[in-house]
Amino acid sequence: MSEQSLPPDAHPEYADPLPEYAERVLDVAERIPPGRVMTYGDVAEWLEEGGPRQVGRVMALYGGAVPWWRVVRSDGVLLPGHELRALGHYRAEGTPLKEASRAAENHLPRLDMRRARWDGGDRAEGHT
Repeated sequence: MSEQSLPPDAHPEYADPLPEYAERVLDVAERIPPGRVMTYGDVAEWLEEGGPRQVGRVMALYGGAVPWWRVVRSDGVLLPGHELRALGHYRAEGTPLKEASRAAENHLPRLDMRRARWDGGDRAEGHT
């Protein structure tokens, strides 16, 4: 996330229209149910366009307006620099986590990807 992920009305004189691909990525992020996650690659696959890096770039630039913590790395590691904020959301939503081992950096849990990953099951509903 960055300063560019502020809502468009934060600096209306500088607000540019959101790129179409970014709108589509953010729409997918909003569809992910609480307590579930999709990887950057899952989102790209669901859209049938782009790849994990493109989705990650969109989330970094514009993701602050959507539930950004639900679009994650495939290894389940929490978003660097935003671990504690994300962890608060995961715990509030009941997202499955794997407790950290003693060797884990900062003793932070990881997402339990096997249980938390969402496959976009309602894909046909409202998807264009």
